[in-house]
Amino acid sequence: MAEDKTNDTLKPGDTPKPSEPTIKPQPSFISSASSSGSKTCVGLDIGTSHLVMARGNDNKVDMSKELNAFFTVPESKVTNNTLKANDIPFLEFENNFYILGYAAQNFANMFHANLRRPVENGIISPNEKEGVQVMHALIDKVASKPDNFGQVLCYSIPGEPLEGKGSVVYHDKIMRQYLAGLGYKALSVNEAMAVVMAELEDEGYTGIGVSMGGGMCNVCLSYLSVPVITYSIQKGGDYINKMAGESVGEPATTMKMIKEEQLNLATPPKDRLHTALNIFYEDVITSLISSIQQVLSAADRLPRIPKPIPIVLSGGTVLPGGFEKKFTDILKKHALPIEISKVKLAKNPLESTAKGALAVALAEV
Repeated sequence: MAEDKTNDTLKPGDTPKPSEPTIKPQPSFISSASSSGSKTCVGLDIGTSHLVMARGNDNKVDMSKELNAFFTVPESKVTNNTLKANDIPFLEFENNFYILGYAAQNFANMFHANLRRPVENGIISPNEKEGVQVMHALIDKVASKPDNFGQVLCYSIPGEPLEGKGSVVYHDKIMRQYLAGLGYKALSVNEAMAVVMAELEDEGYTGIGVSMGGGMCNVCLSYLSVPVITYSIQKGGDYINKMAGESVGEPATTMKMIKEEQLNLATPPKDRLHTALNIFYEDVITSLISSIQQVLSAADRLPRIPKPIPIVLSGGTVLPGGFEKKFTDILKKHALPIEISKVKLAKNPLESTAKGALAVALAEV
């Protein structure tokens, strides 16, 4: 579907505290599915790289997404008028314009600079003091207000990181408070569990869901829709972009573009940039599979599953060609305490978490 655009400038000037700017919500998005008579709910994937919304019911689902990023430029009247004239969404804050979403990517490419993200390693960034305000503005752009007060919205949260860095609790509460303030009945679901809900219905919601996003990789072992083990590692697509870029002297934004538009992990690297991306892809996949082996082996009570279970892979980091084979080849080098039947990619890796969150929301009505 087409991107939701706005001409509105988001100003903090009328609030008593300059650190808490007022965010003007965008016009409400009404799903065409709501006319069917069935309850319409919302699933929201709050990822490091993207915000993805699934709005609908059992009959029809509408999707919308936005890049979870921003880029700052100095405030001026000329820039203000130009941004408005070109329908570029932005937040005005402390003498800067914060260009939001996909538009920020264009600015970063133009200035040969890196994007900034309000979410780092899966949770609200402690290094961006405006991160919460930017997140609010981006959520307004994607989810807007509910169709009716109390509409159920289920949003994704990461698993607790094995490294123990960052607070998922803080991130969860900030998101819940803001969404509730918009008028939603907000509840959360583990990101990888949402992947299970979206992709493993035919397997009785039993298997290992993996969401490989920009900031982290989330893992959930589910048995009959019960999340037995959930956790995350703080390596993902941003790590690949950053480390590969540093290795060859290129900005992370450049490496991201090559990764998304050219990279194929099933073919030999054609230059040093592709070689660097291949190396750090293998690094992330190996770290992820090693963590699964470690966590499952250390678990006190694993369910006695009578047959092999699948691993389903989702998230933007799995999109390059050849990823499934690369993952399977590395998996064969590790002995897991649970037998694996197959490795498969989600039907639509960028939409899987949002659709799984929607399934959880619909189960609540």
